[in-house]
Amino acid sequence: QDRRLRVVTVDSRVASPFASSLLFAYVANFIYDGDAPLAERRAQALSIDQAQLRELLGEAELRELLDEEAIAAHERAAQRLDRKYPPRHADGLHDLLLALGDLSEREIEERCEDGAEVGRWLRELIDARRAARVQVAGQERFVAAEDLARYRDALNIAPPAGFPLELLAPVADALGDLVSRYARTHGPFRAEEVAARFGLGVAQVRGALLRLAERERVLEGEFLPRGLAGTRGGAGREWCDAEVLRALKRRSLARLRKEVEPVDPAALARFSLEWQNATRPRGGIDAVLSAAEQLQGAPIPASVLESEVLPARVQPFRPADLDLLFSSGELVWRGVEPLGSRDGRIAIYLADHYRLLAPPPVPAQGALAARVREHLAARGASFFADLSASLPAFANDLLQALWDLVWAGEVTNDTLAPLRSHLHGPPQDGRRARREQALRSGLRSRRAGPPGSEGRWSLLPAAAGTPTERAAALAQVLLARYGVLTREAVHAEGIAGGFSAVYGVLKAMEEAGRARRGYFVAGLGATQFALPGAEERLRALREPARDLAQTALPAAARSLQGGEGNALRRPPEPGTAVLAATDPANPYGATLPWPERQGDEGARPQRSAGAHVVLHEGRLLAALLRGEHQLVTFLPQEEPERSRSARALAFALADLVDGGRRKALFVARVDGDDVARSPLAAFLIAAGFTPGMRGFLKRAPLELGPLRPSEGLRPRG
Repeated sequence: QDRRLRVVTVDSRVASPFASSLLFAYVANFIYDGDAPLAERRAQALSIDQAQLRELLGEAELRELLDEEAIAAHERAAQRLDRKYPPRHADGLHDLLLALGDLSEREIEERCEDGAEVGRWLRELIDARRAARVQVAGQERFVAAEDLARYRDALNIAPPAGFPLELLAPVADALGDLVSRYARTHGPFRAEEVAARFGLGVAQVRGALLRLAERERVLEGEFLPRGLAGTRGGAGREWCDAEVLRALKRRSLARLRKEVEPVDPAALARFSLEWQNATRPRGGIDAVLSAAEQLQGAPIPASVLESEVLPARVQPFRPADLDLLFSSGELVWRGVEPLGSRDGRIAIYLADHYRLLAPPPVPAQGALAARVREHLAARGASFFADLSASLPAFANDLLQALWDLVWAGEVTNDTLAPLRSHLHGPPQDGRRARREQALRSGLRSRRAGPPGSEGRWSLLPAAAGTPTERAAALAQVLLARYGVLTREAVHAEGIAGGFSAVYGVLKAMEEAGRARRGYFVAGLGATQFALPGAEERLRALREPARDLAQTALPAAARSLQGGEGNALRRPPEPGTAVLAATDPANPYGATLPWPERQGDEGARPQRSAGAHVVLHEGRLLAALLRGEHQLVTFLPQEEPERSRSARALAFALADLVDGGRRKALFVARVDGDDVARSPLAAFLIAAGFTPGMRGFLKRAPLELGPLRPSEGLRPRG
């Protein structure tokens, strides 16, 4: 009110909140600056001005920052080699000589669209005394009349007779003018290149460059990337015009900013498949352990764990390898929740990580479940026969109480054998059922216990660690599983507390350099974290790898109608994957939303047990709903991508049978309509499906097993 201001200086022991935020930003920007991804580091360094760059780097050493393609593009434009504005007459050629200096006839032709006219234009300029033919460095070249005095004073070249004296007046720094024009019309260069161009000594050229550097018209430093082709790049000191360097920085910065742009959702799907080894499965028990380590804690339906999820990462997958890891104490499995009467979601953990990763169990209710819990706590791991002898109860009631404890997260088994038996349901014939169970487990069993009671049962260890330790372990596992972690992926895991349960830990990991935060995938939440190096692998998959040798599908369908169906059977398209809908490697329905379909009022895809998705180059082509009779497609609308995608979809479905994952596959409806009326019908026939009254069927060929005296010629399979 009085237009007066009083300033008081206060010395405090701690910084104010405002100053603390500035100090924290300073530490984050400079201490951890080297931990940022390569593209972000280069973009950040190029965003500052030259003075700041010299303070940070000591001098203008931009060898690792300037883009090779940006340098080449700028130099072609500066040298008029891009022919964007080619000379079209003698006046245009005169302007070209003024802009670039001395040029030979071949060099002029390279910059013209019609080289046949160059000779006539040169004669016209020479006759009009607007240009002259001179010898520079032992080579015949042409220069504009306005530059004759510079070449005379700098290179001691006598001008031809007949030119006005006004054009031949002495020039103060003739060599400096020639070198300055060379710098303006080239990218970073060495003094030896200028000396070779003009036939001078290197010392003379260096002296002219030093005079220009004093006037800040050129800069000396390390500019050319080491990978630049030819003899120019990779070592030594270069010179560059100041304005050219600014232009190169702008071009390089534009390219780098394009690199750090968020990728589309299809690129995330390609990355997810590669990150979780769903595109390049490995073999052996070590591969099983690695896959289990990456999947630990993820709730996966038991019905697809050994039939879909693990075989997608390990080939060949043997259930005995997984049982060996459980029985040896390497792995622990835990029930998460039941699905229906037989199936349920389970989670696999490394035994050493279980106490920190597993959530606290919800105790099962019931007196019998309480007695089973007390028995296992007192006597330790027990077989079902031991439980039956100690607890007076019917076998089926005892087994039900045991599985209630399993789905409550309190009890586990040393193998997955009881889980496999539990999935197949109660026996129809006791003796026959026991034989089938023995065949599935690979041994001749003489037990009297019901299916689903095999192995030794034990209580799971109690959770341990502080809340911070548990949150840190959970965040690390989620980052290891997804590579690029988003809020949507955490919510899909069903973690108690959601994204806020791990957000604080992820922020601390970012500050410690163990995680990156950025906007990596377009269309998702702005808060995204990635492991160091994962974001660069994601950007490397920005574009799909295309196989240019693929044939057109409509032609294949026409050939099939001509009787060549068997010859058209081939492996699925490269980049195509068929996954269980609940597989963590499938981002659709979890991290990414299901694609929209116009005018579709039928069934919608879900991440449910028994459903499958077909991905091609990261795009969702179709969802095979539970029961495998209905197919919901998400094909592109434009051709030829629609036909190419339809072909990839048909052969991917056929490979489920040809590859041994299914004995048969029956498709009755496509997008809510009869499959025979679908545009996909011709592609399915080309892939080997047989049309029928109710749908299309693909069946594996029959295999004849070894003959037995009592069986005769009975086909198997």
